[in-house]
Amino acid sequence: MDWINISFWIFAAVAAVSGAAVISVRNPVHAVLFLILTFFSVACVWLLVGAEFLGVALILVYVGAVMVLFLFVVMMLDIDVAQLRQGWVRFLPVGLLVAVVMLVQMLVLIGVKAKAGAALPDNAAAAAAETSNITWLARSLFTEFLLPFEFAAVILTVAVIAAVMLTLRKREGVKTQDPSEQTRVKARDRFRMVRMEPVRPVAPVVETPAQDGAQEAKS
Repeated sequence: MDWINISFWIFAAVAAVSGAAVISVRNPVHAVLFLILTFFSVACVWLLVGAEFLGVALILVYVGAVMVLFLFVVMMLDIDVAQLRQGWVRFLPVGLLVAVVMLVQMLVLIGVKAKAGAALPDNAAAAAAETSNITWLARSLFTEFLLPFEFAAVILTVAVIAAVMLTLRKREGVKTQDPSEQTRVKARDRFRMVRMEPVRPVAPVVETPAQDGAQEAKS
């Protein structure tokens, strides 16, 4: 076993363990950190197999931008973890059933694709060596995997809309600004002139030595 295979198994094991930790830990911040580790490990695997573009894009886009944004959003949402933990046991059977069904579907899909796969031509290795992985990726996305690519785009759009809706929730006691109302304000509504009658200030009381002596005698 050479060094490449050893590195592959190490990165794959780290990705599997961190992926399991994402769905098992109860702290949302810890889950995001484990997801960052999962993406980084998968990027290392892609770099090992020669998909440099996918590995670098995964690190720059997801680890460097999206996951850091998710981390800040999770920290700012002020999620009540204790409230989320209540009643999760009753949904466990449904979650396990959905997970088993998804696993069976993936295994069936892998088996069907393996049996229906066409044999590669003799010059496939030479053609792959002459063409960059970016070309192969673009050709696969817009020909064979066009429908899954469109589904992924729709899912990402829904996620963006959901993130915007989370930020628009109203809380009691929070002061906000209305830009449209501020732009409609006229100059005469911003201030008003108040006319006040001049009043002479009250003269200060000056104590005399006789008053001081009377106060001391009383005390």
